[in-house]
Amino acid sequence: MTAALLTGATAGAGLYCLIRVFVQPRPGVASLVARIDAGRRSMTGWTISGLQAGHEAGAARHTLLGRLNDSLADRLEVLAAERGWRLNQIRSDLAVMNQPLGNLLAAKVLTGLLLLATGPACWTVLIAFGTPVPFGVPLVAALALGLLGFFLPDLALRSQSTERRREFRRTVGIFLDLVAMNLAGGRGLPEAMLAASTISDHWSVVRIRQALANARLLGMTPWEGLGALGEEIAVDELRDLSGALALASDDGAKIRSSLSARAATLRRRELAEAEGQAGERSQSMLVAQMLICTAFLLFLGYPAVAQLMAGSR
Repeated sequence: MTAALLTGATAGAGLYCLIRVFVQPRPGVASLVARIDAGRRSMTGWTISGLQAGHEAGAARHTLLGRLNDSLADRLEVLAAERGWRLNQIRSDLAVMNQPLGNLLAAKVLTGLLLLATGPACWTVLIAFGTPVPFGVPLVAALALGLLGFFLPDLALRSQSTERRREFRRTVGIFLDLVAMNLAGGRGLPEAMLAASTISDHWSVVRIRQALANARLLGMTPWEGLGALGEEIAVDELRDLSGALALASDDGAKIRSSLSARAATLRRRELAEAEGQAGERSQSMLVAQMLICTAFLLFLGYPAVAQLMAGSR
């Protein structure tokens, strides 16, 4: 009886949540202001390249699951804005991934609920096949899996954003070299930066080009636009570059040499990071080989040790 009541209550709560997700309430003024202040996904144009736009348009989801995810993402993003959740590190990771906050929150909730339901589902299957399992075991397992599913999107986002920032730093080094070449050709600093940002449609170059265009529209200097982009996506190289250009914007020769030196520094840092990662992988392979050798020696010595133990008895 208790299990039936719990199952019915869970099903009823899930149905109620499903109805609440699809029934859109009339938003209040505070909700609308919070959406605008937080940079709502439906009101903000996200900077993407033409190739990414084609992929996203081709992969548009019109299924029930897609509509459920979008609706839940909208609700959770508004809720986060109304509650004043800043989530600075997460927002920086989402900014470099060019994703809204609502999608991450929806993924956290859906993944947590999916893994949470795994425990009761396995328990039901075991009961159906006549295997008695105490009720506390699937309950603890469901809570552990639900907690893991809730934090799993955060771990995936952190790993992906770290890789994207590393790729962006490589682009910054190339961008600095191109700006220095344009300065050597006689162009001014703003024109050189704009020309260097039009060489490719890679996502990082598009972000730099969009930052420069936004700075021009807002009456800011190009290096202030790059500094704002560095603050948004948490890339220290852009912030440092913005400060250096602000200090030396009137001397073309010094800017050219400074940009070349910064590009060389970024390349050396990237090479050092690559060598460090190669060393870590080599150490990991060495540990794996030692474990395999140890297991093989145990496999060879186990029959002799077993016979000795049997003879001593």
